[in-house]
Amino acid sequence: MSITLDDITVARDRITAYIRRTPLTPSPWLSEITGGRILLKTECLQTTGSFKLRGAVNALAALLERSGGAPRVVTASAGNHGRAMAWAAERLGVELTVFTAHDAPKTKRDGIRRHGADLRDAAPTYDDAERLAKTFATETGATYISPYSHPDIIAGAGTIALEVLEETPDANWILVPTGGGGLLSGIAIAAKATAPQMEVVGVELETSHPFRTSLATGRITEIVVGESIADGLSGNLDSTTITFAIVERLVNHTVVVSEGGLRQGIRGLVANEQLIAEGAGIAAVAALLEGAVNVADQTAVAIVSGANIDVEQLTEILSER
Repeated sequence: MSITLDDITVARDRITAYIRRTPLTPSPWLSEITGGRILLKTECLQTTGSFKLRGAVNALAALLERSGGAPRVVTASAGNHGRAMAWAAERLGVELTVFTAHDAPKTKRDGIRRHGADLRDAAPTYDDAERLAKTFATETGATYISPYSHPDIIAGAGTIALEVLEETPDANWILVPTGGGGLLSGIAIAAKATAPQMEVVGVELETSHPFRTSLATGRITEIVVGESIADGLSGNLDSTTITFAIVERLVNHTVVVSEGGLRQGIRGLVANEQLIAEGAGIAAVAALLEGAVNVADQTAVAIVSGANIDVEQLTEILSER
């Protein structure tokens, strides 16, 4: 299914009343380390604490426009998507069920419950949660909305690139935390349509890099997923995901970051920028810290995609030396 710049522009109009236009802020800390001009797109300051609200509002609002009623919706989530969907469903009057892994961060599960969604959080892993959500949709007739492989989710995420390019049209690089590829796909579509010279970089984990593996083989390839503090980026790709073809066509580079780099990024962002990010949210910053791309004498935008980290984990990471 084709997703265009027009779809992303429509999504921006649809979600404007519900989301924050997050700041694009210079980072003297990262600029000194990399030798480039580094800007942070602070989606960690978005309502519900992550970029996921953009796609969630767009998908549910578009579904309501098409159905003309109050549909029943089910989704799977590592946490942030579910929390965003619950927030949007509460405001738009949509009945929502969310499947997560049993070890999804407590702050994210609490947020889902707080907004009135039916939370099913007993799945062993995210991949299991996704399978359970699809089965639930088949058995109940609910509409399944993927957290990444859905045109309206992707279009909503792409609105971030519109904001970035309006403020910094001469940016050379944009670095994007990458799990299922919805954020990366949306940003790549918008960026390549408006600033084709921009280098779009997907940032995955050393412990979970399905795109890097799949791009090397030329097809969606299952990987063994290791443990990571970046729960939002961990997991395999759905075998039918629409994001793989988009990434294969439009994304310039995929890189991986270490667990140490994620932890260093979280500490550094707090110490130098007074910002809190979760493991998944810090991936683009970690890529810059680890020199995964050379941005010296160039302008690079790092998407800080989320802030929903459990207090106990944040305290542990900040206490490390």
